[in-house]
Amino acid sequence: MSVNKEIKRITTNTIQEMKVRGEKISMLTAYDYSMATIVDEAGTDIILVGDSASNVMAGHETTLPITLDQMIYHASSVVRAAKRALVVVDLPFGSYQGNSKEALNSAIRIMKEAGAHAVKIEGGVEIAESVSRILTAGIPVMGHLGLTPQSIYKFGTYTVRAKHEAEAQKLRDDALKLQELGCFGIVLEKIPAKLAQEVSDSLQIPTIGIGAGQHCDGQVLVIHDMLGINKGFKPRFLRQYSNMYDIMHDAIKNYNSDVKSNSFPNEKEQY
Repeated sequence: MSVNKEIKRITTNTIQEMKVRGEKISMLTAYDYSMATIVDEAGTDIILVGDSASNVMAGHETTLPITLDQMIYHASSVVRAAKRALVVVDLPFGSYQGNSKEALNSAIRIMKEAGAHAVKIEGGVEIAESVSRILTAGIPVMGHLGLTPQSIYKFGTYTVRAKHEAEAQKLRDDALKLQELGCFGIVLEKIPAKLAQEVSDSLQIPTIGIGAGQHCDGQVLVIHDMLGINKGFKPRFLRQYSNMYDIMHDAIKNYNSDVKSNSFPNEKEQY
């Protein structure tokens, strides 16, 4: 029997047990109560309240503009819906870089005001002090290496990371450092599958991949991408499980048509 069917609430400990048993971990994003309810009831192990809300919910070009207050709003909506999944919340850009006291305060606010179960933070050795300080407060931390969208202006592109040996070695070192500090898991984004497998095998904590191949301990996608709500975003790593854009578009078009033609509401739909 799988670990995640035996328990009522997924915890960081459950995620660790799943890695040990070789059971894959499923993770999806959610940003509001209704969507999180569906994601949770469908049996997803981890719900990530991602700073991708900046893109898919607010229409920004990057993840940088979203604020801590906005992340807390989204996270509290998701926490109210999640009865079983572990809820991990991104610390947004500017809420932890270069200042470990601010990082701790940001993480405390997310845990206290939103009721989240863990935070996620981008970067390696350069954010070690922030990770340590958050962990000393008893707050679980998930790392994030590879393509780190908050550093987009530093990289200048969303292309695959760590293709060259120097960057690949830094990623290996960073992953081990995050584990040593006490992170319970690490997201590996858009790196070569072979490197992701090597890193996953070298760690005792689980890895969650996005565009990092099949050998990670789990996978994550943005819910709007995998449901096909976003039109035009089709990177190689994305498997679209539905075409919700067209389904919703047609439903709304039919509604508008029925209202205009006075066929909605009909006699059975009134009091």
